[in-house]
Amino acid sequence: MSDETKRRTRPQAAGRGGTREDGRLSAPGKLQQGISLTVGGVLAAELPAEPLADYAVAHGLRPAAARPQIGVYLRQLWRRRSFMLAFATARNIAMYTEARLGQLWQILTPLLNVAVYFLIFGVLLHVSRGVPNYLAFLITGVFVFTFTQRAFISTSNVITGSLPLIRALQFPRAALPLAYVIIELQQMLLSLLVLAIIVLLSGEPLTWFWLLAIPALVLQTIFNVGVGLLVARLGSQVNDFSQLLPFLLRTWLYVSGVLFSIATLDLRTHRWIIAVLELNPAALYITLTRNALLQSQRLSAPGSAPLNHQLCQVWRTAGHHPDATKAQLYDSAHCASVANPDHFWYYAIGWAAVAIVAGFYFFWRAEAKYGRG
Repeated sequence: MSDETKRRTRPQAAGRGGTREDGRLSAPGKLQQGISLTVGGVLAAELPAEPLADYAVAHGLRPAAARPQIGVYLRQLWRRRSFMLAFATARNIAMYTEARLGQLWQILTPLLNVAVYFLIFGVLLHVSRGVPNYLAFLITGVFVFTFTQRAFISTSNVITGSLPLIRALQFPRAALPLAYVIIELQQMLLSLLVLAIIVLLSGEPLTWFWLLAIPALVLQTIFNVGVGLLVARLGSQVNDFSQLLPFLLRTWLYVSGVLFSIATLDLRTHRWIIAVLELNPAALYITLTRNALLQSQRLSAPGSAPLNHQLCQVWRTAGHHPDATKAQLYDSAHCASVANPDHFWYYAIGWAAVAIVAGFYFFWRAEAKYGRG
């Protein structure tokens, strides 16, 4: 058969459509009356006359990226818990494979930050005065805050950085921010081992209070997940958000008591500022962890001993001097507390609950929009 004869015997489609030689539709359009297609040797029906979206709804089909109900969404996330854990573990292993020191950088990075902060704030600016065992105080604050800081930065661009995966596979998008928080949690657990060794070497005793660091870490992780979901959506919709976030986190670091003791700030007026600083979530989780690991913090925190204005004044005058005795450093316990330390756990639970509920709902609302060009 000649090429001209083959061309004339091919089925033609109306409009702008057409068919390939194997009988499959190759362009939009509707087949002419009496023309049919075969797919794999099976006769195929004509395309519907109504819009395909209406046709899909009429036959019970739904968009692949549709937002499911919250209960269904949570069950989908739970079924993918193994994927999130495996993904986080693989990312952690691969993160430093090209570096000569490998996984040691997970520990060296916060330690180097501590060394810089200790040199600047402890040695040069003398912020350490009035704080017993300042090295353990500082390293605990840096490690705890770094967990939150890294979790927020990594989740802020997780959607935009995972567009090929999102467009290729169908899964609840919240699995990605959750996986990245798990990555930071795994690094935090490794850092806690180093922190425990340093705290013991600094002279702090091993007590039953150390067990309180576990619920403090759990609450902080829940808080990180909630805010991580929130910043993941913001980062996917606001291109400049990931550029602004590091500056916001740096400001948060300076006001969260990482480098100094908020409870012992000497503000004669506007004492409500101290209360606001103490009750911000980052400061709360740092304080709870410090009180769990550091006996020096439990015994020197304002309000931990009977109120005594004379001893408190001794601490304010002599406790900040380089030659202050150990007793004078602990006299801060006789000063009045601004925020009630007995309520810190309630505030920490409240922050975690608000963050996880609000963050999850905020992220879930835009589930169908993630991955769009």
